[in-house]
Amino acid sequence: MTDVTGDHQATVRIKNLLLRAYIGIKEEEINNQQDVLINVCLSYDGTNAINENDIAAALNYRTITKEIIRHVDGNRFALLERLTHEVLAIVMEHAAVTWAAVEIDKPHALRYAESVSVTLEAHRSKS
Repeated sequence: MTDVTGDHQATVRIKNLLLRAYIGIKEEEINNQQDVLINVCLSYDGTNAINENDIAAALNYRTITKEIIRHVDGNRFALLERLTHEVLAIVMEHAAVTWAAVEIDKPHALRYAESVSVTLEAHRSKS
């Protein structure tokens, strides 16, 4: 096997995490849970995970997913922008994450549209 040395920026994608939450400002939205579809893309330095081939050296995306589920599922949010911001903050709480983008879709939010989504991203500043 060819040895590839150097830094390895790993990209992890959590795709189509389907949860239910109270999201919106109209009475119907406040009183009824709706589907939200969450997509997360994040980067971290995967060099140690590659070299050690050990879960302890990798970013635990299962933990991140569980934190997102706990925060979103069944909870209340007025705006899609705020919900997206809060999910992005959960991802960025993990020090290993150097960049992340979160897109959250609200299916059937508009007539004739499959969904409406908001995307936010963050970069960790280098100190």
